[in-house]
Formats: sequence, C-alpha cells, structure tokens
Amino acid sequence: MKELDRISQNITEQLSVPFAYYREDSIETDVPVCDRQFDDMTDDGEHVFFRFSYKQNGYVGVLFSVTEEVKRYALLLPAYIESFSEKEANLTKSEYLKKILLGECTSKAIATFENKFSVSGFECFVLVLRVQKLMEETLGLIAQYAGNSLDAVVRIDSERCAFVKFLKADEQEYHSSADYAEFLVQSLKEELGLDVVVGVGSTVKSIKDASLSYAQASSALRYATVFSDKGSVHTYREYMLVKMLEDASESKLVQYLSELMDEGSREILEDEEMVATAEEFLRCSLNVSETSRNLYMHRNTLLYRLDKIEKATGLNIRLFPDAVSFRVLTILYKLLDQ
Repeated sequence: MKELDRISQNITEQLSVPFAYYREDSIETDVPVCDRQFDDMTDDGEHVFFRFSYKQNGYVGVLFSVTEEVKRYALLLPAYIESFSEKEANLTKSEYLKKILLGECTSKAIATFENKFSVSGFECFVLVLRVQKLMEETLGLIAQYAGNSLDAVVRIDSERCAFVKFLKADEQEYHSSADYAEFLVQSLKEELGLDVVVGVGSTVKSIKDASLSYAQASSALRYATVFSDKGSVHTYREYMLVKMLEDASESKLVQYLSELMDEGSREILEDEEMVATAEEFLRCSLNVSETSRNLYMHRNTLLYRLDKIEKATGLNIRLFPDAVSFRVLTILYKLLDQ
C-alpha cells in the first residue's frame, strides 16, 4: 500500500468520514471529482473538496460528508498530510532505504539520502531474501557480511528482507550479483542452518534506480515459487520470457496456449512428474546423460518419457526449437492456472 493510501485510511478511521483523493493531473474515475475550479475548498452538496500537495504533486482531497465540522477538518487536513513528507528527514538509514526500494520517495528525497549517507556515484544491486524463520538473526548476519560501510540490509515484511550492495572500485572478490547471492546463501546455511531463497536484481547506476533492481529481485522470487524452480538463487534474467508473456493480455495468453496445445498436451502438463523430468532436461541443456544422473533415473526411462512427451504434445524436446516451444507451453499453462 502506498504511503498516501495509508494516510487516507488513517484519516477515514480518525474522522469516521470516508476520505479519498485524486491527482489533479490524473483524475481517477472511481473517486468523486469536482467539476468546477476552486482555490482552497468547495463542496457539491454531498462531498467537500480541498486542495493539498504531497511530495511536490498536487492533489484534491474528497470528504464524503458536508457539515460545518467536516469543512473545518478540510481546512486543517492539507497541513496534516503535507507534514508526513517532512518526516523523511528524521528516518533511519534502513527506514529511508525501505521507502526508496518500495518507490515511495521523491527524487528530492533520494538525493537527500545520497548526500546524507554518502552513497552518491556508486552502482548497486538488490537481493531479496525469503527467510521463513530467525529473521532478526539473519539481518544481523547479513550486516556482518556486508562488504563495505555503504551496504545495508532492511526488513521488508515477516518473511522477506532486502540487501542493497554498493559496488566500490576495489571490490573484485565476486564476479556477479548472483555470485554474491550464492555466498550469502552458503553463509546463512553454515552459520544459522537456514535454507533461504534469493531473488537477484540487476546492477543499476545509482540508488535512484534501486527500486527497479528491487522489483526485479522480488519478481524473480515470485516466479521461482510459481514455477517451483529448484535452487536457492534466481536472477530476473531467468524469467524474462515469463515476464514478457505475463505482460500480455489474458485473451492473448489463451490464444497462444490453444495454438500450442495438441490433444494430449493437457495430460502431460497435469503430470507433475513428467513436467519435472522435462524441465530438468531443459536445465541440463538437452543432455540425456546429465539429466538421468541428476534425476537418478535410468537412461532408457528418461528416453521413454521424452518419447511420451513428443507423442502427446507433438514436440520433440531433444531439438532446440521444440524445447523452446515446450518451455513457452508450460509457462502459458502455469500463468493461466494461477
């Protein structure tokens, strides 16, 4: 929930009067809109409208009542709402960083953060960790393993935390953000006995773009769950095809699925063991020997399953083009099955 939505909810609870708002330059149709120009406050007989600004944007507040008391509230609320943006100056580094990652800070506030904590000019990437127990211990350990004084870890919710890694020129121990994520996974396993899953975002030029890296890392975690993918570290690049398909309309996805599915495809797609076998085969770069070793499966059994998949779907996933089509087929099926 955005901070302004939380403020709106709080006002509704405190006043016992429904409160909503809309941006002056982007009117939302589900909120009553004032159809005439006004300066500070007006009403239409059912709602009181008043202007306020929040983080350099202009808004119109809407109170769903017209009484003298409500009008007095409307005169006081602009200052009350605007005071929340001033509180950013007193936030701790972790609190500030959480707001940046969630996209709740203005450019001016982010610039203030850069200067206050001396992170201007440094590239960074974000890791999002899913931690199902010992969260406080995890936060403490990650803070210890931070490579420099700029790095920071912040708790997002009861099961997720985010680690922002700033890259200094003299840090060359890890070749990639995924390598660093693997290091953290191993450290948490050895020190705390935890099995965590990590989503890895892209490296961005400054903290101004950290919310993008955070969103990518969060998406990687979500996709890994949806597709029951193995492993502890997942990068956003792994799921670019998934993201592209997810951005399409549902009607398009249904169309694509119907074009790819043969009569026997559903039987294969609903067989978890067959799908797991096929996905391991794809992960092993279509290598039969490696796949059979990883699955502890006899080579002939694997070949039998690949033949069964081909017979049911019309796709010979030993061939790269058909393997790609099968991957698209499984993604479409799971996206529409959510």
